[in-house]
Amino acid sequence: MTVHRLDRDEARRIAVRAALLDDRRPADLLTMVRDLGMLRVELTGIVAPAADHIAWTRLGAAHRPGHTWTALADGRLFERGWMLRAMSDLPLFLAGMRSWTERAGGGAWLEANEPFRRGIRNRIADEGPLTSRDIPDEAIVPWESSGWTRDRNVTQMLEMMHMRGELAVVAHEGRLRVWDLAEHVYPADTVEVPEDEARRIRGERLLAALGVAREGASAQPFELHRTMADLGEPAEIDGVPGRWRVDPAAIGRPFQGRTAILSPFDRLVFDRERLSSLFDFDYALEMYKPATTRRWGPFALPILHGERLIGKVDARADRRAGTFTVNAVHQDEPFAPSVRDAVHEQIEGFAAWLRLRVVR
Repeated sequence: MTVHRLDRDEARRIAVRAALLDDRRPADLLTMVRDLGMLRVELTGIVAPAADHIAWTRLGAAHRPGHTWTALADGRLFERGWMLRAMSDLPLFLAGMRSWTERAGGGAWLEANEPFRRGIRNRIADEGPLTSRDIPDEAIVPWESSGWTRDRNVTQMLEMMHMRGELAVVAHEGRLRVWDLAEHVYPADTVEVPEDEARRIRGERLLAALGVAREGASAQPFELHRTMADLGEPAEIDGVPGRWRVDPAAIGRPFQGRTAILSPFDRLVFDRERLSSLFDFDYALEMYKPATTRRWGPFALPILHGERLIGKVDARADRRAGTFTVNAVHQDEPFAPSVRDAVHEQIEGFAAWLRLRVVR
């Protein structure tokens, strides 16, 4: 098989274009979610929920905060593994839901707590959609874990029932998910795609959404359960170590870049190893670090300009005060005046979209 040889700028352009961050705009939210493969759910409120922020960077002012949750509530999107996906892609996940317990473990705990699981189903059937706070802990055997989930029996059972396709998320109330029976949410006429074929299709779409990926990289478990090694075609990138895979359809396509202020959970920046090696971009989410050790702020927003990541915006939204406070704009290299103006315009536009005024 031919090994594609790419220079670093071309590889970056492929990645940026695949992430829908060039000068094109997707037609609508569902088109965007389908082309990206997923929309990350992360409810951190320092700036904006990740799903809305990511949608804004692609759709612009046509997308309003909350549109993603409306699409979830009315059944155009479904949630799985803290990712929103187009409901039209549900057939690609049903077989994986049925085999999830065997792959992930926990079957013995589910079996021991069968009355607990059945009671949750009955309660939701009788009362309608519920959050974890509405469901009493009736576990017979507590969930054992050395981590933070220890004895969190209700949330653990809900998550397992969700991942195996019994429950669906229909809304979010603050940081809580609202659960309903999957048969009330998923279309009854959905035809399941066999698991091997579904994985192949999802793999092809994942690479198309990345453009170029490290060959040994593991996709996030809820996305694929495999490495990228047999997807697309092999590539070498000048000046970048390692083996890479590229979507051959993305090579040589026209590219016109733009400036964008990204969420830390954006598809383009979420793989920190790819971010470092391909984009030569030093970045970490520092919200859990002590303030004295932070370099860029607790929730720094990466700045994209063309095919390069050029800095970070340290900002915080205060909705009660109506302010978007910009503590600093960190420049990896000094910005040219035109770049500085483009970054300023994006900050002002982002704040206006949030209906906040910029404070510096």
